[in-house]
Amino acid sequence: MKIHKVINNNVISVLNEQQKEMVVMGRGLAFKKKPGEPVDESLIEKVFTLENIDVSERFKTLLYEVPLEYMEISDEIIHNAKDVLGKKLNESIYVSLTDHIHFAVQRHQKGMDIKNALLWEIKKLYKDEFAIGKRALDIIKNKLNITLPEDEAGFIAMHIINAELNEEMPNIANITKVIQEVLNVVKYHFKIDFDEDSLNYFRFITHLKFFAQRMFSQNYYSDEDDFLYQTIKEKYKEAVECTEKIADFVSKKYEYELTKEEKLYLTIHIERVVNRN
Repeated sequence: MKIHKVINNNVISVLNEQQKEMVVMGRGLAFKKKPGEPVDESLIEKVFTLENIDVSERFKTLLYEVPLEYMEISDEIIHNAKDVLGKKLNESIYVSLTDHIHFAVQRHQKGMDIKNALLWEIKKLYKDEFAIGKRALDIIKNKLNITLPEDEAGFIAMHIINAELNEEMPNIANITKVIQEVLNVVKYHFKIDFDEDSLNYFRFITHLKFFAQRMFSQNYYSDEDDFLYQTIKEKYKEAVECTEKIADFVSKKYEYELTKEEKLYLTIHIERVVNRN
């Protein structure tokens, strides 16, 4: 294995057998080294292979500017997120999360902590991701001996959500807002409080995440199963009435028309979450 590029004393890039560039990390790995020289493989601590070329280039650019421990922190958080969620995350999180944590620590040291306007919603709607954010604060504390405020757990959770949905950060705020708006329609229509620890509530939130994502990307469910929709309309009349309220709200505020298929799934989830079966 030979050095392709020296990024800093601790980070290099190499080419694998397929001539794909890999980022290799290890303390002192590139100290007084030049491209073309062999790699001391005993010093390798981490190897990253990013498939997306743009992400890979941004990642290398970031590593020129950010100390190695921030990449280690980010990597540990991402591994924890993957274990907890059981999902693949968009590669861009290696850039966005590392950059965010580095900047957050710099701000904190200057007494410039930022309040997270969505903290309450994130705690309620994205419990797993917020727990990952809280764990991330512990990792940062252990590695850097810096205690960041709880607001940062919310910001880190947003980066995880972003990587799950493959969305840009501004859209995550919009998606979260829509979820809360739909929940409010259901809550006031049925005059209930949700059992936020129930599996059906979790399923409903998950459905609403992707419903909102479809809405902002202007994607639609097809209208193939009209028979099933008519059956559901007869069986769950109150839930259908609530769904129609949601459809009317979404149409007026966001100019997004719910298809019968969309209404079908929404109605089923509403029926489940309301009746807590």
